[in-house]
Amino acid sequence: MKKYSKLFVLLPVLITIFIIFIILLPSIFVVIDAGEIGVQKTFGKVSDSVFQPGFHIKNPFTRIVRMSTRTQQYSMISSESAGGDDSIQALASDGASVWLDVTVFYHLQDIEAPEVYKKLGLDYDEKIIRPEIRSKIRGVMSDYTVIEIYSTKREEVQNKILEELETTLEDRGIIAENLLLRKVTLSNTLFNSIEEKLTAQQKAQRKEFEIEEARREAERKQIEAEGQREAQRIINESLTDRYLYYLYIQALETNPNTVYVPTEGGVALFKNIE
Repeated sequence: MKKYSKLFVLLPVLITIFIIFIILLPSIFVVIDAGEIGVQKTFGKVSDSVFQPGFHIKNPFTRIVRMSTRTQQYSMISSESAGGDDSIQALASDGASVWLDVTVFYHLQDIEAPEVYKKLGLDYDEKIIRPEIRSKIRGVMSDYTVIEIYSTKREEVQNKILEELETTLEDRGIIAENLLLRKVTLSNTLFNSIEEKLTAQQKAQRKEFEIEEARREAERKQIEAEGQREAQRIINESLTDRYLYYLYIQALETNPNTVYVPTEGGVALFKNIE
């Protein structure tokens, strides 16, 4: 009887422990999805160690902040549907204004996630990526003329911006993967002026090409004529009387109309042969 009475006394305690365990169960176990990293935060203090994708057991008082390590993109473009113009205005080296539509692809370094969270929080794209894009673009644009930015060195400009952005963001725990200079917009007056200038340059280049082709053709014909003259000179110098008689005799051998006149010794006679 005493045995059962003890059991009845312990039963509420066991039930309470079980309920507490069930309540705490979600806060003890955590699963980090692929493409994420788990930053550990306990009573406001951020741990330098992170939870990689997979199943983990943690302190029930530790909060897990999930941060994406997947490739993300940040665009700054002019779009009416997006609620206005978010393109970047910059000045070229010749003082002309250009508006650029840009998209940057980036991802968070997993081991740097705690530091990024401590310094920048979860909205680090707005705090660091956006201002750095603007800063690097404006710095690079000042090294190029508007024509170079618009046409002749557009790819070089794009690569230079990405190169500088990579260096800056890597120091902040973020990897810049790629940058697309999607659109370069100019004022109507400047656009028409550049189009006219580019058209004139293309015509000039085409004319230069035609002149060069004509010059090469003239040189080819001159070389060919000189070769013919040289060949004629050599032939004229080699055509002696005896050589001409030799050619004449050879021609007779293949001429079906040639008639041989037998004489003593069986040799054909030719007049005026010394």
